[in-house]
Amino acid sequence: MSFNIALTGLNAVNEQLDTISHNIANVGTTGFKSSRTEFGSVYADSQAMGVEVIGTTQSISQGGSLVSTGRGLDLAISGGGFFVTKGTNGDISYTRAGVFGTDNANFITNNLGQKVQGYPVDANGNLLVGAIGDLQLQSANLPAKASDTLAFVANLDANETVPTVAPFDPANADTFNSTYTTKVYDSLGKEHTLTQYFVKTGANTWNAHYYADGAAVGGPQALTFTTAGTLATPVGTVNVGFAAPGADPVAIAVDYSGSSQYGSDFVVTTNRASGYAAGEQTGIAVEKDGRVYANYSNGQRMLQGQVVLATFANPNGLNNESGTAWSETAESGQPLLGIPGVGQLGVLAAGALESSNVDLTQQLVGLMEGQRNYQANTKVLSTDKELTQVLFGAI
Repeated sequence: MSFNIALTGLNAVNEQLDTISHNIANVGTTGFKSSRTEFGSVYADSQAMGVEVIGTTQSISQGGSLVSTGRGLDLAISGGGFFVTKGTNGDISYTRAGVFGTDNANFITNNLGQKVQGYPVDANGNLLVGAIGDLQLQSANLPAKASDTLAFVANLDANETVPTVAPFDPANADTFNSTYTTKVYDSLGKEHTLTQYFVKTGANTWNAHYYADGAAVGGPQALTFTTAGTLATPVGTVNVGFAAPGADPVAIAVDYSGSSQYGSDFVVTTNRASGYAAGEQTGIAVEKDGRVYANYSNGQRMLQGQVVLATFANPNGLNNESGTAWSETAESGQPLLGIPGVGQLGVLAAGALESSNVDLTQQLVGLMEGQRNYQANTKVLSTDKELTQVLFGAI
């Protein structure tokens, strides 16, 4: 009987050593979760029959340290959750290994070719929240966009006086009080200058003269202010347009909302014109909320989609696929999908990866303990053999 009991111990310890060896071999594997062999006693009624392996558990909820890599599509989760990937056969798996790149069709994939899931965008760059699918980056250059709005907020100095020199002449600084130039673009992405000249005409009244590339465009726009210094008119936007050779006419809606007239220096606090020149893609950036942007040489960025994460009621119930990937089971429950940083889902760290959570020191200690257990069971077998030989020798 002792022979069989020791044999069960050898078999169980052998499985434990296999598990420990597997952990040590994957100490450098990104997103790997260490495993532990669980033992249980075997009885036949009240008779002890030895030991057996009742299962192997993974430390899924224990995170590894984050290591910076500098690659834009290397992603790590700081907190709970799993990346969601889909294989070519449609199978969904969940992982913490964020070693991502792009395939020949510009889909974001992992090193196994599985596509990262998230919220895609439509043709206008609007996020399609609720429609989870494959994330694909746009490889085309960003076309030029003509300027059509200008948000302009300034304070006109109430201490200024009406110019004594008339009429207004942009070449004569004595005919205006303040000026400001804004860079705008036509439909071809060519730069133009839109210059505003502010001329005080009376108490709380001003005229704004517009010049595009040095040429007057339209008549002056009257600006009036209340006695409290806030803008009274115009209400809404002012339309300013000019011709652009070889391009569509430029039409800009200037919004003065928030402008003021106080007894302090002329200052522009907001000067935000729409439009930009054409740009080439220079890189990809992922925000901590999972939003993926393409950066362009003209300083613009375009939303490409948003990475989603999954969490489970019982993560330990997931089926282990490879040590770094898991699949849903009845024990784990259905995945709860959401954007990073919401609820129990962690935030993303771009340009970083989550290391294996294997504690090498702990594994080496376990290896030595397993070795001692193995030797002890071997000693039982050796002793049993000797006793048997003595018994037969005495007959």
